[in-house]
Amino acid sequence: MPTDRDPETPETPEAAETPEAAETAEAPEALDAAGADAEGDDAAAAHSAAHRSRRPPSVTRDTARPEGGGRAAPGDAPAPARQWPLLTVLGLAALGLLIVGTDPFAQSFRVGTILVGVALLTGAVLRRILPSVGMLAVRSRFTDMVTYGIMGTLIVLLALMVEPNPWLKIPFLEDALHLTIT
Repeated sequence: MPTDRDPETPETPEAAETPEAAETAEAPEALDAAGADAEGDDAAAAHSAAHRSRRPPSVTRDTARPEGGGRAAPGDAPAPARQWPLLTVLGLAALGLLIVGTDPFAQSFRVGTILVGVALLTGAVLRRILPSVGMLAVRSRFTDMVTYGIMGTLIVLLALMVEPNPWLKIPFLEDALHLTIT
């Protein structure tokens, strides 16, 4: 009983009938002295491609930056200047949250929430018009624009419709809102 098997030889008769097995079985006989190197390289490349794992590597060396995720200012500028689009959006959202939290006037909840929605809409506009927005780029340009735009619009609409004394009345949204609360 032989223990040393050639890995190229098929173990079952069914495997010998496959096209790959037929190619590997004929390959040594088809090679001549002039074409041995060229066809040997092709066979080695085909062999390595056939045995390549589809599993992702266990150690990642690098990740792809999102489209437009480069610096928004030159590399010699200070870090805040390079990330000004993100800082603009975060600053508007922080101002809105500060207004809601401190409650300095009668409609501060509504105004602060509108500012948070406007911050997201600003992020969508910046993502659209600027070629590079730094860390404001999270996904693809289209996905970021749609996500920021929809969330910003919904927050602004809900802030305008909040009770008491809503600033905006949209009948079908009012009914949906009352159905979810009651």
